[in-house]
Amino acid sequence: MPEIAVWSGDTVRMDEEGFLYFISRRDEMIKTSGYRVSPTEVEEVIYATGLVGEAAALGIAHPVLGQAIVVVATDPANGRLDTDELLVQCRQRLPAFMVPSRVIVSKASLPRNPNGKIDRKRLGQEFQGLFEGAA
Repeated sequence: MPEIAVWSGDTVRMDEEGFLYFISRRDEMIKTSGYRVSPTEVEEVIYATGLVGEAAALGIAHPVLGQAIVVVATDPANGRLDTDELLVQCRQRLPAFMVPSRVIVSKASLPRNPNGKIDRKRLGQEFQGLFEGAA
């Protein structure tokens, strides 16, 4: 092959003309509107607000953005999660491309993997069709 390949962590498909189409990420990075976003960066800002108990930022397939940033969070120990206020805080503290498209409140604790970390993969599977039909 005369071309050079670069490992990106993306899963793609190739059409009959050789064009590549993004399918998903193999790592935890979120690719939205052409930007690569670390879910940890989004979560750090969310935790700093003090408005959540637990939180996980996910990249969910979106027909326009590639992936939309979705946050799944639990209520804080001292009350109820105000999703509107959380989004206001995110808009003040994050660049526009990193602001979550949606915040989903989970009434149960977020799922954990065997290492005790929040299981983003499982959450991603649970919400994978969230933006189907959106444009």
